Amino acid sequence: MTVVRPTRAEPPLVLALDVGTSSARALLFDRRGRALRGIQARVSYAPRTTPDGGSELDPQRLFAAVCDVLDGCLRRAGARATEIRGVATSMFWHSLIGVDASGKPLTPCYTWADLRSDGAARGLRQQLDESAVHARTGCPLHPTFFPARLRWLVTRHPEIFARAHAWGGFWEYLTLRVFGHAMSSLSMASGSGLLDQARCVWDAEVLAISMIDEARLFPLADLDVPLRGLRTAFARRWPPLARVPWFPAVGDGACANIGSGCVSPERVALTLGTSGALRIVTEVEPGTVPWGLWRYRVDRRRSVVGGALSEGGNVVAWCRETLRLPAPRAAERAVARLAADGHGLTVLPFFAGERSPGWSGRARAAILGLSLSHRPAHILRAAMEAVAYRFALLYDLLRGLAAQRHEIVASGGALAGSPAWCQILSDVLGRPITLSPQAEASSRGAALLGLEALGAIPDLDAFPGGRGRRFTPHPRRHAEYGAARKRQYSLYDQFVGSPRS
Repeated sequence: MTVVRPTRAEPPLVLALDVGTSSARALLFDRRGRALRGIQARVSYAPRTTPDGGSELDPQRLFAAVCDVLDGCLRRAGARATEIRGVATSMFWHSLIGVDASGKPLTPCYTWADLRSDGAARGLRQQLDESAVHARTGCPLHPTFFPARLRWLVTRHPEIFARAHAWGGFWEYLTLRVFGHAMSSLSMASGSGLLDQARCVWDAEVLAISMIDEARLFPLADLDVPLRGLRTAFARRWPPLARVPWFPAVGDGACANIGSGCVSPERVALTLGTSGALRIVTEVEPGTVPWGLWRYRVDRRRSVVGGALSEGGNVVAWCRETLRLPAPRAAERAVARLAADGHGLTVLPFFAGERSPGWSGRARAAILGLSLSHRPAHILRAAMEAVAYRFALLYDLLRGLAAQRHEIVASGGALAGSPAWCQILSDVLGRPITLSPQAEASSRGAALLGLEALGAIPDLDAFPGGRGRRFTPHPRRHAEYGAARKRQYSLYDQFVGSPRS
């Protein structure tokens, strides 16, 4: 990560709040997009999962985590906190919370991984032209998005649905608590499945089928309409943030692109953390994107197009816990020693269901071909390769929207400590991959967008993400992985199939 000593930081400073599904972080950045060394705070947590496919966070505990990281960051900033000129937020997409008229949460914070509305999604496909909905909203009819989840709530929890004064994500709940009122950013709204992407307004047809209207949503706002004036208790708690602008949140994936320097179709961002994604940012109207991909927004001017995988580091974490693997470094060495597809296993890595490109809410994980000769390292490598095959499907769809001569820039915690996985991805895709040195790409992206909104920087292109280690594909391994991909895709067709059938 690009860092600077606090004494050498150049004002204005921006506080970047980065709220994900597994941790909240707060960091300070200067006008050159450099993190101030040692001035940061982090709190980890985990969603509660249920056997029926639920994935929930407690809104109040999540709010407490955000307060804790803001406390910690400001405490470590000391006198430099007075130079903060704005708060910029990277927020996980697709969260949903219902609140009453006083702003009290009536529901958990449902995350993107909650699959309980799959039946509702299938019902919506019978009522709507999914291709037309995808063309307008950039989102398929899938449990990740609000239409299916709201319809599920109408059926499963009708009393709560009726009592809810408004529906939004954690960003709206956070700002209700600290400001007393809230807006829905275009970026966060674009990941809901309720927004008309081209016109940047709520989509009337989808709202109607979701059993809500605009009165039960929050007003839309872009980065040029920040919130100001914290409520008294929070103004006293965070004096340096009391009067500065809090810019509307931007989706974490879009922020990761900006923070790693992938601000145009010349650079494709590959992110592999708990889950995975492949994305490009474009200022050109992308039109209807290929089925299998989604389209969201950075802001009114820029779109982000790509695909998201529900699988990533969570698959490796499952392997480590279930297979009782050795310490991460030892497991990495064991995986690196194995030949490409040398285990002969075929894995469907859908431990958290599937998003792109098949969008099947009923997909589940499978491992085919196990024998007594297989060891834990074989299964781990097969799982890592399986995730890479899903990235290959996304790349086949996205490369047509990228510049002819583009590079792939990778980031994310799951890759930072695994050169073996980076090499697997390069070999599977058949393309060089450059590992971004930005360990906190989402935080940095939020900070850069905040600095842009403040007028402190004129052009995001002037703040590249830097260059890290480069991984080059091996032709023989690429060919071997081609055959292994076909095995996985065949198994997928047999056991999952199309959610649209």
